This record gives sequence, structure tokens and C-alpha cells, in this order.
Amino acid sequence: MANLKAIRLRIVSVKGTQQITKAMRMVAAAKMRRATEAIHNARPYADKLNEVIKNLSKQAQGSSAEVFLNPLFQKKEVNTVLILSVAADRGLCGGFNANINKNALSVAKSYTEQGINVKMICIGKKSFDFFKKYDYEKTKTFSDIFNHLKYETASEISKTATSLFLSGEVQKVVLIYNEFKSAIAQEQKVVDFLPVASEETNDSKPQNNSVDYIFEPSPNVILETLLPKHLTMQVWKALLDSNAAEQAARMAAMESATENAKELIKTLQLFYNRSRQAAITQEISEIVGGAEALS
Repeated sequence: MANLKAIRLRIVSVKGTQQITKAMRMVAAAKMRRATEAIHNARPYADKLNEVIKNLSKQAQGSSAEVFLNPLFQKKEVNTVLILSVAADRGLCGGFNANINKNALSVAKSYTEQGINVKMICIGKKSFDFFKKYDYEKTKTFSDIFNHLKYETASEISKTATSLFLSGEVQKVVLIYNEFKSAIAQEQKVVDFLPVASEETNDSKPQNNSVDYIFEPSPNVILETLLPKHLTMQVWKALLDSNAAEQAARMAAMESATENAKELIKTLQLFYNRSRQAAITQEISEIVGGAEALS
């Protein structure tokens, strides 16, 4: 009977866990819907701004009136690279954190193998927890930001990376994050954040879709104003993508956990019924045997 009691307690425990995972799945689904709305609203602006930046850089490079010298476009010999690694603040989302951290570590090792120093900006508590056991210099850490994502946070991250690049402390900045594709699919992205990729001009190939804009003031002056906004928007989009991907991964993980709990409850209930039947049969056998002995 003690064994039956243990099985009953196990069933109650698993049912409690199932209720928790089911509730967490519903919460993750609600958060994912809000996160996907945010990323879908931000993407058109970010993509259009990126298009404008490329067009401006092409116009500035092709301008005969002035020389294109914006430092954020200038490629340098890389001695130190800064990696912006975006993970989550919480776990219970399957392999979401493990996969992005392993990818970031692989990128970091690929640079160190080339003799290039690596600095890190860890975005998300799970990113910092992973990289704290490695010797890479942590320039800054951003934790507990995904519960209440703010554009100001993206601006601070962008300004920190830009400042290090302009000061010459780093010659390249790489952004690593999960891009949200759908509720069941995310894609890991490794993006060269700085220097900004400019639109290469090629006069030998006609651009059928190009438009000859007239800029006032000059393209370089407009670039100086738009580039900080562009960089901040790229970080903001990465944070929104990562947040949506995290919630999708958590929803899938909690759904899987709920189904596993359901199967475990069935198995335990069957085992309990068989054990109870065996115990009742044994008691009947003992009673019958005792009655026969008395007769």
C-alpha cells in the first residue's frame, strides 16, 4: 500500500506540473502575439531605412563634389572585434539559448584562431551566464531587458558599440541573434554591424530600379544624421526578433512538456491500477487461505 501511495503522490505531482506548463504555454503564446506584432511593425521602417542608407552611400561615393569620408563606413585592419550576442533573460525555452550561445562562441573562436582579440557585449542574462566562464573581455552586459523592451536600450547598445568603433578600440562589430520566421522556425543571424556595408557603385552595369534623387543638404550630411538612427534601428529589430523567437521557442517547449506530462500520467495511472489490482488480489488470496486454514 505504501507503494500505491507513492504512485498517487507522483500522479498528483505530474498533474500539477502539467497545469504549470500549460499555463506557461498560454502566457508564451500571448507574449509571442504581441512580440510578432511589434517586429512586423518595425521591419518595414528598418528595411526602408537600410535602403535609404545604401542609396545615400552610393550617391556620396559617386559624388564629384565631395569625397566620401564617413568613419562608420571605413574598413580597417581588424585587430579587435566586438561581438554583440543576443540571448534571453530566462530559460525553459528549449534549445533557444544554448544554440545562440554556441553559435556566438563558434564565431568568437574563429576570430581568436586568426589572432584577433575578441570583446563581448552580452545582451540577455543567459548570454552573460554562458560567457562568464570564458576569458573574453565583457565590455558591457544588458540583463533583464526583455520583460519590458525599450527603444532606449537599443539606443544605448548601439551608442556603446559605435563609440568603441570610432575610438579605434575595435575595428569590427558583429551582431548575433535569432531572427523570428514563424512560430515553429527561427534563423540564427550573424550580421556585420560595423563598419556599415555601403552600396558599391558600378557604372558599367545599369541600375534599372535606381532613382536619381536630389539631396538637400548633401548626401554626406544626411548620412551623418541618419546613420545613428539606422544602427539603433538594426539593434532594435534584433531585440524584437530575438524576443519573438524566444516566446515561440518557449511556447513549443511548454507544449511538448505538457504532452509529455500527459503521457506520463497515463503510464503512472496504468501502473497504479495494475498495482492496486495486484494488491487486492493478494488480499483476497490471503483471506481465502486463512478461511481454508480455519476450516
